[in-house]
Amino acid sequence: MPGSSVNKGRVIIGMSGGVDSSVSAWLLKQQGYEVIGVFMKNWEDDDDSEYCSSRQDWLDAASVADLIGVDIEAVNFASEYKDRVFAEFLREYSAGRTPNPDVLCNAEIKFKAFLDHAMTLGADYIATGHYARVRSVESATDGTRYQLLKGLDTSKDQSYFLHRLNQNQLSRTLFPLGELPKTEVRRIAAELKLPNAAKKDSTGICFIGERPFREFLNRYLPTEPGPIKTPEGQVIGQHGGLAFHTYGQRKGLGIGGVKGQQRQDGTADAWYAARKDLATNTLYVAQGHDHPWLLNKSLRAENVNWIDGEAPALGLYAAKSRYRQPDAECQLLNVTEEGFELQFSQAQWAMTPGQSAVLYDGDVCLGGGIIL
Repeated sequence: MPGSSVNKGRVIIGMSGGVDSSVSAWLLKQQGYEVIGVFMKNWEDDDDSEYCSSRQDWLDAASVADLIGVDIEAVNFASEYKDRVFAEFLREYSAGRTPNPDVLCNAEIKFKAFLDHAMTLGADYIATGHYARVRSVESATDGTRYQLLKGLDTSKDQSYFLHRLNQNQLSRTLFPLGELPKTEVRRIAAELKLPNAAKKDSTGICFIGERPFREFLNRYLPTEPGPIKTPEGQVIGQHGGLAFHTYGQRKGLGIGGVKGQQRQDGTADAWYAARKDLATNTLYVAQGHDHPWLLNKSLRAENVNWIDGEAPALGLYAAKSRYRQPDAECQLLNVTEEGFELQFSQAQWAMTPGQSAVLYDGDVCLGGGIIL
């Protein structure tokens, strides 16, 4: 497959060792960019353990770079990661919320520390293997504005995780996979005989990896056991620490033998984590997927970022209150400097404090905030 002879500028691409960033690097080179790979090392604690694959990831990234003919360097952002992402992660868990570290990692590391480093290398652009798109829009009053759009492969769209980006970051960012389905990315990798063509996608949190979450969190947060209660106040078990539980959680509650309200045939609905009371260190659980405590038609969010630099007009939009969720029709009711309020047409399940509520106008990601 011949590449372009036109030099479109220098692109510094984050190469993780995975198939997405590898194919992205090759596509950029084919399109006529000067491509330089950067492998970001963000986590050093227990890096030699079975759960941390950074050594193998680096070998994969370097092998791909050699095969497709691009230079690559490893850069250590571990201290920035600990200060900007991990410290906030622990603060949120300590406050009883469930943060999304991937959102913060993108905002603080991949599109801030990495972008800053890329600029020192003379980059015209940075690139990543995210499934998302950037569109420039010309305005007579505001000049060029940049929009973040969903990736065309809706099953892989990652705009939710990128909603904290701003105009400056988007103006310098390329997403080569934005218009491709994952199946095509895999096909290209196989055709090129990339050494990681069959490597499975990473599903672990960006620094924790696939390790047991409770064991990991125990090393960094003091945990205090407390009661598990029903909505009526009946104690039916004990939790090992509120930080280990998130709204909508069904497995790992330790109350599997508690039947609660039963049907005539002796069966009973499952229990779900539904509320936390930090003052009394109590985890409340509700029986049944559609218990009223698990359903909400409104939310408030704070710590907001609007991609355009200012809030959209009040009105009808769509939103996600968790990543793996279809867009839900909603009304943007109120916007302040501190946050915004959404009213949904249909009740949403297990909306979780600390997670991100992200607003969309069709395919355009407008921004979002942290659910209270």
